[in-house]
Amino acid sequence: MGIRYLPRYTPGERTNHWLIVLFFLGAGLSGLAFFHPGLYFLSALFGGGVWARILHPFMGLAMAACFLLMFLKLRQHNLMNDADREWLKHSGEMLRGDKSRMPPAGRYNAGQKQVFWLMVWSVAVLVLTGFMFWQPWFADAFPILLRRIAVVLHALSATVLILTVIVHVYAAIWVKGTLRAMTRGDVSEAWARQNHALWHREMTGKP
Repeated sequence: MGIRYLPRYTPGERTNHWLIVLFFLGAGLSGLAFFHPGLYFLSALFGGGVWARILHPFMGLAMAACFLLMFLKLRQHNLMNDADREWLKHSGEMLRGDKSRMPPAGRYNAGQKQVFWLMVWSVAVLVLTGFMFWQPWFADAFPILLRRIAVVLHALSATVLILTVIVHVYAAIWVKGTLRAMTRGDVSEAWARQNHALWHREMTGKP
């Protein structure tokens, strides 16, 4: 008997995810070029400093627009509940290699939900603060002090987003079989039973 797979993401959801990745890399690399002089060489990827500065906000907005679509689709699945709080209590044991006491998870576990909401708030702050010092279109509408604060918050939220994405990618690689969800759109039934037992039960009707 062959391996049975369960659908996890539609082609449209996967396309949107990889567009987010593409625009995140563009906005991230162009933003890092202006974060520190030692990283300015990254601007060459976009045709030089002038083009990097022009393209950066547009790539950021494109990323945010795609992320908004994902947020609207997945927000209900990422609301925290009592089972998630119990999951978090035992997360340290899981990181040490002991999954025996981990409660069953739904479509997303508590760790994934935390990553989701960190990304949501990071992107929201990036968009809001980005408008506040976007020359020459919007910056002049805000006082200098507010713009300076916006620059600092923009850098901090970008740092949080980058670190959160690193955790997200690491976890996807660490849990064998996870990457298939965003490349093929499905996961094995065994993967679902082991990592998301409640979702497995919902999808298959099996205990």
